[in-house]
Amino acid sequence: MESKQVIVGVTGGIAAYKAAELVRLLVKSEIRTRVAMTRHATRFVTPLTFETLCGNPVIHDMWEGEGTAMAHIDWGQEADLIIIAPATANFVAKMAHGIGDDFLSTMLLAATARVMVCPSMNTHMYENRAVQANLALLRDRGIVVMDPGKGQLACRTEGPGRLPEPVEILDRAAALLSPQDLSGLTILVTAGPTVEPIDPVRFVSNRSSGKMGYALADAARKRGAAVILVSGPTNLTPPTGVEHIGVKSAEDMRTAVLDRRKNCHIIIKAAAVADYRPRQSRDQKIKKGPEGVSLELVKNPDILAELGASRHDYPGVLVGFAAETEDLLENATEKVRAKNLDMIVANDVTRTDAGFDSDTNKVKIITKDGAVEDVPLMPKGKVADLVLDRSKAILDKNFE
Repeated sequence: MESKQVIVGVTGGIAAYKAAELVRLLVKSEIRTRVAMTRHATRFVTPLTFETLCGNPVIHDMWEGEGTAMAHIDWGQEADLIIIAPATANFVAKMAHGIGDDFLSTMLLAATARVMVCPSMNTHMYENRAVQANLALLRDRGIVVMDPGKGQLACRTEGPGRLPEPVEILDRAAALLSPQDLSGLTILVTAGPTVEPIDPVRFVSNRSSGKMGYALADAARKRGAAVILVSGPTNLTPPTGVEHIGVKSAEDMRTAVLDRRKNCHIIIKAAAVADYRPRQSRDQKIKKGPEGVSLELVKNPDILAELGASRHDYPGVLVGFAAETEDLLENATEKVRAKNLDMIVANDVTRTDAGFDSDTNKVKIITKDGAVEDVPLMPKGKVADLVLDRSKAILDKNFE
């Protein structure tokens, strides 16, 4: 996202304070961000607040020399996306009817950038037929309109009209800024650990947090794919817009994956499936006694190997993950061969800055032709995009 430029347009509603958090999140995502405000918006939040957050001058008056003479034209044509948040009923009406009477509204008339509007107002105002007609006009012109949140508003009414949370606006903006190169594809991703019950209160599992798999699902969805996320238990919220299937055991995950693989173009097995499970799971809690307890383990199904062995029936790209503690390259390369994979993503989980529960990862990407790509340490979201890039390249080559 580093090369993308976004303008946040802030209008005069009480939710203007949330726009400050949106700007902070955009900047944190390495998106170049500028802010334009209406005169009424400055009654709620000062321009200095936004200038401090984004590091750029804020324009809120066309006539006070804050920008160049052509800024109202240049800004909207240089940006990749304009976000109006909050968008008041008055400003929505101006947009719908082509009124340009200040910097922000005039900039929108000359803009070539994509525009997203985030309405925020009193519930009855939002439901007014005139406001709904104006929003319908904007949608008909290709402007993206986010539905407002529901709940208690500042005016003490209850219902639709709340500005969506800044993280939700950021998520939608990221999708609009992403290339839609995976549109038309169905991608299945597995994530997280599996849990194998010992008794009703104990289980065998592993340290997987699911972050890498969820990052893959989120990135694929933003790039236009239909995404199926089969996930073991995690503390993560499934990305918006994906089909989320929650499972517990390896057997549960196997069933979910095999039931849904038929129409998938790419399958990415990022889950850390338990290799073993207790032979017997007790119906009642095992009581502590004077002696130790022996636990007999049996092998779980190898879902990835099963997918690889049946590829003649289900053509598509098959990607595995290898979490290793030693002989990383040798072990991962052997898995590519043994499990009939197109590609494997291997990482050393003994590192503190990669692997389980970390927000970053350092991986090697190994393809079936023996090529090895040593990827530097980077956020898991960027690793996800890279894995999707390489998977898409293999898919394109297979269907040349």
